[in-house]
Amino acid sequence: MSGTTPAFLAACRREKPAHRPVWIMRQAGRYLPEYRALRAKVDFAALTHTADLAAEVTLQPIRRYPLDAAILFSDIMTPLQGMGIDLKFEPGPVVASPIRTRAQIEALPALVPERDVPFVLETIRQVRSGLPSGVPLIGFAGAPFTLLCYLVCGRPSKEFAAARGFLYAQPEDAERLLTVLADAMVEYLAAQAAAGAQALMLFESWAGLLAPPQFRRFALAAVRRAAAALRPTGVPLIYYVNQGSALMEEVAGLDVDVVGVDWRTPLSQVRRTLGPGKAVQGNLDPAALFGTPAELARQADAVLEAAGSAPGHIFNLGHGIWPDTDPDAVARLIDHVHERG
Repeated sequence: MSGTTPAFLAACRREKPAHRPVWIMRQAGRYLPEYRALRAKVDFAALTHTADLAAEVTLQPIRRYPLDAAILFSDIMTPLQGMGIDLKFEPGPVVASPIRTRAQIEALPALVPERDVPFVLETIRQVRSGLPSGVPLIGFAGAPFTLLCYLVCGRPSKEFAAARGFLYAQPEDAERLLTVLADAMVEYLAAQAAAGAQALMLFESWAGLLAPPQFRRFALAAVRRAAAALRPTGVPLIYYVNQGSALMEEVAGLDVDVVGVDWRTPLSQVRRTLGPGKAVQGNLDPAALFGTPAELARQADAVLEAAGSAPGHIFNLGHGIWPDTDPDAVARLIDHVHERG
């Protein structure tokens, strides 16, 4: 490994990093007082659609902590808004006209990032100019099935019953919508890489609701299409599937560099399932940040032990950080991982 390779990128490529890299899902956000101060002045839509503000939020945790990667501050629904989807946040996304017919699917326009979401690309350029040289920037998008859940249901849900029923009632329409979304996210993520993102992540928030056959036919097929099209970018690809313990055998064959893992399965078990060809990211329970310093250290050590000494582990939470987390606990966690890893 080159001594100048950032630890995060080395781990993505299963090289031996100088230390165990760590970043935290949703690290730019509501648990930080500096974010809350900014958010008190600006609504969420303006925050995500204004490059100067989104860049500032992206950089806030990097100024506070010695994190090994930054992640773009945006929202998974942003490119859908660029495609003309009428939605608002209450606080979760609410789609004015849910997508449930073939005519609605075929009416969705192709995404042209430079035209439809130029502020995202400008945010990336500003962030890259403001980041320390050793801290890479992760770009991201929602995975196609997760986006389908919001588009078909129209609002967040525990079960996403309408979306899951859509797969059984209208499977060809579901596959068509997933193809449209996969192709749009390819354009979106490729444009992020061209603007300066050094890794790309697909967030699959809801595919863990699926049984393996439906996951394989619908969610995974769409991600496979997107991953193949993104390979020419040359940057590491990360796929995170929440509540995906039962799906890791399916994910093992996916052509991505890193698999993000929630806290429900030990990384030792996941690494055996995935094999040596993939790095893993995770997987501390976000609740552990509410323990005593000693207990937090014990839980972090358990993750490090389960991940093992083989190259290819990026320390992270198993899901996004909770808004009422103590920022000092985050500092303790990062320092501990760097010291022990």
